[in-house]
Amino acid sequence: MTTTPADDPGPGCEALAPGLLAEPVAAVSSLAFVLAALVIVLATRGRSGYALLVAGVGIGSVIAHGPDPTYADLAHDLPLAATLAFVAADSAATLLRRSRPWWWWVGPTAALVPVILLAPQAADLAQVGFAVLAVGLTVLRAVRDPASRTRIIWSVGLLAVGGVVGTLSRAGGPLCVPESLVQGHAIWHVLASAALVVLAPVLAPQGGITRSPDHDAPEPADDQA
Repeated sequence: MTTTPADDPGPGCEALAPGLLAEPVAAVSSLAFVLAALVIVLATRGRSGYALLVAGVGIGSVIAHGPDPTYADLAHDLPLAATLAFVAADSAATLLRRSRPWWWWVGPTAALVPVILLAPQAADLAQVGFAVLAVGLTVLRAVRDPASRTRIIWSVGLLAVGGVVGTLSRAGGPLCVPESLVQGHAIWHVLASAALVVLAPVLAPQGGITRSPDHDAPEPADDQA
């Protein structure tokens, strides 16, 4: 990893620092996803697989914003893509009124691995596609299922606000203040993790299908994650 002067902003705006944490605020705020995963486990039933994915997003983000090793892109991008694919698969399955096959989200995630390793820019575009699909299917789910609508609106709203703040706070953006302890990318971490917590009760538990947070009883299914 190349040493960069402390007052040089990284791509996320935060001034890069020497040592283990290249972007200290972004790295520490990534732990919001790990906390979110713990909340999901404690507050919901049968969502441990989803919680593990959310925790993976946080761990990968700490790696990318901290020591930034050669495998940082894989550590950061893969759990994020898996989480998006999982949400998209869950919404698709619910819209089709069937259980959630594990291969609907594992397959696309696995296919992304060589792209991340060989063509990082293409992988970034693919993740945008994952995000659009996940949000689009989840919004359609809200339209068709009034019982889940409030949670989905809050979740998408948190993501939207976090996305706007994060985008405007990138290096060269109007909200970019490299030396500040309040970083837009860190705000994105906190709001995105909160959005994943809000969405959790809507998702189907392992071995079942859920059409709303009020129907948590599992039904026979072929999904194991």
